[in-house]
Amino acid sequence: MAERRGIFAGDNPFEIARQWLGEAETTEPNDPNAMALATVDAHGLPNARMVLLKQIDDDGFVFYTNYESAKGRELADTGKAALGMHWKSLRRQVRARGMVERVEGPDADAYFASRSLKSRLGAWASQQSRPLASRTALMAEVARVTAEHGTDPPRPPFWGGFRIEPVEIEFWADGAFRLHDRFVWRRATPADRWEVMRLNP
Repeated sequence: MAERRGIFAGDNPFEIARQWLGEAETTEPNDPNAMALATVDAHGLPNARMVLLKQIDDDGFVFYTNYESAKGRELADTGKAALGMHWKSLRRQVRARGMVERVEGPDADAYFASRSLKSRLGAWASQQSRPLASRTALMAEVARVTAEHGTDPPRPPFWGGFRIEPVEIEFWADGAFRLHDRFVWRRATPADRWEVMRLNP
């Protein structure tokens, strides 16, 4: 393995990512868990957007969304994604790419229940990524689902989580004179052992 010290030290890349995120939570003014999510559509055209990372477990990076949104459909079609997290306050970034699986059942139910009531009702009301006649129409739909589901709406069947199970994770830290430190962890499949190497800046 490549020699790694300081902020790059450790035998588990998910633990390193959790440590970096924990530091960012004390320094970033807004949304330290924001990440750029990249997918590919049926024609091979890439899509990227910001989403909020909700968990880094020992299998991957978890976020939640509408399964029928553009990203949800693209993830279902390809089963692959990439992410990037950048913290300006720390002058660091993490990139990862790999396979995708759904997060449903009790874990998704528990996270949905932890959201504010308005966010839960909004998840029911929004046909994410599809055309909308007007904001008035959206608010009317919010009123309708509020009347239907009340103050304790269940998780919609079209809403839940995705876990990116990476085959590659790169840790980058800014260096003087653009001589950055970069270490990449790679494996052939999520079941294989990691190999680590230092990259040129």
